[in-house]
Amino acid sequence: MAQTDCCGGYVSSIYISSIPTFLSWPDCPWMELMTNNLYCICMHVLSMDILNTYARSSESVVTTVDVAAARELISPAGGHRYLDVRTEEELTRLGHLVEVDGSLNVPYMFITPQAGSRVKNAQFVEQVASLFTKDEQVVVGCQSGKRSELACIDLQAAGFKNVKNMGGGYLAWLDHGFPVYHINHSPPAQGTA
Repeated sequence: MAQTDCCGGYVSSIYISSIPTFLSWPDCPWMELMTNNLYCICMHVLSMDILNTYARSSESVVTTVDVAAARELISPAGGHRYLDVRTEEELTRLGHLVEVDGSLNVPYMFITPQAGSRVKNAQFVEQVASLFTKDEQVVVGCQSGKRSELACIDLQAAGFKNVKNMGGGYLAWLDHGFPVYHINHSPPAQGTA
């Protein structure tokens, strides 16, 4: 026989009978309510544990490489393509990490006119999918490594298998004294923006 539980659903008497018998004294109506509430709490805790375990197992683990490794990977011999997720304004002002002709840019966020706040590019994954196949090896970079990490998570969730985050981003690139290219095709600046 089914009973209504504290959550408004039905509790099978099989589940209630699995709760210790000292909680189900037949002559005590409040014990039945306690039994139902205890069952509801136990099921809630169990379901939250299952959901948390599933969420942890389904999270994308982002591979992060330092800028020295990233530079090797995006070199002609490295076999990886570079995706810069900074805004166009950042690229114009600060420069590219690969030669401008080979630079691929899809902003992960845009700066809005309202107080200069950032909003996520709603078409980011679709725009990347128009430039890369899901099997290509891609290094993703940004200013500091945070946006590129978020971009990698979104890309992995969309089925991209070989994306790597460049840890430290453009700032770490500069700290290592690696070249930065500007649109005017001037010689690369060593560690300057």
